[in-house]
Amino acid sequence: MERAEFFSNQAGRMIDAPRETRTRFGIGDVVRHRLFDFRGVVFDIDPVFANSEEWYESIPEDLRPNRDQPFYHLLAENEDSSYVAYVSQGNLVADPKGGPVEHPTLSQLFEQFKDGRYRMRRSLTH
Repeated sequence: MERAEFFSNQAGRMIDAPRETRTRFGIGDVVRHRLFDFRGVVFDIDPVFANSEEWYESIPEDLRPNRDQPFYHLLAENEDSSYVAYVSQGNLVADPKGGPVEHPTLSQLFEQFKDGRYRMRRSLTH
């Protein structure tokens, strides 16, 4: 499998990753965490784990996901708050409710919610 490197601002270093990665979700999809009670909208995707070592080590070992899978940046919400989450593909499922997400940053990145997903603002796309 061909590999490539990319610089991760979040990790502050170069990351080795497969040149091609298959993702289960796309930008604008509404997803839910498989184990914890929160949902969110995908706004960015890393082909493999690209966060800091401290962040990775803070996950309990028995719950720590494999690094070599896509990781998703989410505008997340639960009953108590809104926040940004970083979640492995293996810990996400499609949100069965499929309804809109209430997050204060949503309107800065996305235009509208239609057919179960959000459309990214045109000014942010290539």
